[in-house]
Parts: sequence; C-alpha cells; structure tokens
Amino acid sequence: MTIPNNINTEFLAPYITNFLVILLRSSIFVTLIPIIGGKELPKQFRIGFAVFIAVLLTPVIKVEIHENSIFMLIVKELLVGFAFGFTIRFIFMAVNLAGQLMSQGIGLSAGSVFNPEIGQSTQISEILGTISMLYFLVLDVHHEVIYIFVKSYEFLPAGQLNIESVIPVVLSLGNKMFVLALKIGAPVIVGLLITNILIGFLSKAAPQMNIYFIALPLNIFVGLLLIILGIPVFEYVLRINFTDMNNELTRIIALAKGS
Repeated sequence: MTIPNNINTEFLAPYITNFLVILLRSSIFVTLIPIIGGKELPKQFRIGFAVFIAVLLTPVIKVEIHENSIFMLIVKELLVGFAFGFTIRFIFMAVNLAGQLMSQGIGLSAGSVFNPEIGQSTQISEILGTISMLYFLVLDVHHEVIYIFVKSYEFLPAGQLNIESVIPVVLSLGNKMFVLALKIGAPVIVGLLITNILIGFLSKAAPQMNIYFIALPLNIFVGLLLIILGIPVFEYVLRINFTDMNNELTRIIALAKGS
C-alpha cells in the first residue's frame, strides 16, 4: 500500500495555531490549580492534562492572530491563566499561612516538614491543607473551576484581555489571603492569648512556680483542642470562600473583556 504524496495538509495549519494559543492559557492554569497541578503528581500528568484540554478545545475555538500582535497575545494568554490559577490557589495559601500562625502560637513551629508546593511548612499547616484539598474535591469545586475556565474562551477570546482591569484584582487577592488566614487562625490565636494572660496572672500569684513547664504543655493542649473543636467552623469558612472563588473567577472574566 502506497501513501499518496499529494495529501493536502494546509487544513491543519489553523488547528495547530489554535492548539498552541490555547495551550498557553491551559498550561498556566493547570500548573497553578491545586491538586491537579500539584507537584505531588507526576510532571507527565500535568503536561498531559494541559495538552488534553487544549486538544479538546482546539476544534471549537477560533483564534484570530495578527502578525503585529503575537507578542501581546502570548502575554495576555499567560496573564489570563495566571489570574485564574492564582485566584484558586490563594485560598490554600491562606490555609497554609493560618497553620503557621497557629503553630507559632502553640509552640510547634520548630517541627517543620517539607511541602513540595511551598517548601518548608508545619505539621498543622499540612493537616489543614489536607482537609482543604479533600473538601475541595468533596464539594466538586475542581469540576466547577474547569468548567468556568473552558467557558472563559466563550466570553474572553484569546488576545482580548484588558490588562489594566485584571492586574488590580489579582493583586488584591494578596490582602484577602492575609485576612482569610487571620479568620481561620483567630479562634486558636485568641484562645492562646487568653491562656497566656491567665498564665501571666498565675506567675505573679505564685512566683516560685516554674511557669515554663506549665505553659508549654498547656499551650499545646489548648491549641490542639481549639483546632479540633474549630474544624466545623473551618469547613464553613472554606465553603463560603470556595463559593466566592467561583464568583471571583466570573468577575475576572467580566472585567477582562475588552481590548
């Protein structure tokens, strides 16, 4: 069987262009999205998932490219992927920060472990992060964010990003991250503050007592007890922020429309 030499391959050219442009946005998105883009998973899986999304969207999405705007097209697509990914990841970064604040108050910050996502972390941060990831999957948030990402091509075509509107929104997520971390860690931080105040009164009332050997185990006991009792509140805060995250992604798409 011979293969003819006159096969017309020109029809593949626009699909290849579409694929490469879509891959720019999807690769950044997959890299930053929790769990799916986590470093715990093999690199081949993350690359394959980004390529898989691009392959599925290539036949249905048309990308218009002008020769004098290729560089800005690449920059805008990378910024869109970064905005989507960071909007999702900031909740998990806030959870990790809250765990570090709790660990410092309890006195367990010295017992750090290596987290491939963020480097050195504490055991409490790892526990809270695991709960957050499981809740992320249980609430089916990963499917929702992938759906919003795919729909973003319908409302925000390639190269149509309004950079001036998106950058302030993404930067404001840094402030929200610290606020969310304080909300998550507030019960433990306030509880330990009250405990330390009571220990201070005890040291004044009985100065001959070795307060250090009382304060350290008491802080650990009170801190761990407050963490266990606060898990329902922690899940409630996560549910609210996961819902707000979907609204924030939709808001970014709305603000980013334009030239």
